[in-house]
Amino acid sequence: MIVFPGSNCERDAAVALERLWQRPVQRVWHGARRLPPSALIVLPGGFSFGDYLRPAALAAASPILREVVAAARRGTPVLGICNGFQVLCETGLLPGALLRNRSTRFVSRLVRLSVERARPPFTQFYRDGEEIALPVAHKDGQYFADAPTLARLEGEGQIIMRYAPDDNPNGAAHHIAALSSRDGRILGMMPHPERRAEAALGGEDGARLFLSLRDALA
Repeated sequence: MIVFPGSNCERDAAVALERLWQRPVQRVWHGARRLPPSALIVLPGGFSFGDYLRPAALAAASPILREVVAAARRGTPVLGICNGFQVLCETGLLPGALLRNRSTRFVSRLVRLSVERARPPFTQFYRDGEEIALPVAHKDGQYFADAPTLARLEGEGQIIMRYAPDDNPNGAAHHIAALSSRDGRILGMMPHPERRAEAALGGEDGARLFLSLRDALA
């Protein structure tokens, strides 16, 4: 779990992972220069560096991100949630950018999503086309890419989750809520699966993402 100044969801994500995996999660400060051996790297939500300049711009320049990028290119799975998705785009591990919500307002609520691709390592415990509900909490979550990039993402099956067309909270292009790399080993998503990972949180739709990872990486 990579932690930046301003991260505020690392504990929630670690609790969900540790409860479902029965394995410890190690926090790594952004200024570290080495990663421990890792089955999974998580970039959590929050407001790294206070979103100064633009969301994730400073986080992407942190020393540990060089190691994260190198590990990702070697095949280590990486999950970026909310601000973590912004980091993945800033580093070039995922294409496109996350822009200010079309409403220009911070949005914090439950949204309906369609799982477009149920496949390992992130979504194998879902079904293609299944509707789920997860919380969002962001002001800069509008996914944007140019037309050729969007066409490639559609054609290569990299769009993993979409907002329901009538429940798009930020105006994201093609209703994109979650996006993977070409090889499927990197996932960026604006919704927060860790905030709906057990019944006490109002539902367990997010738990299956962590269980999918546990099964795929066992």
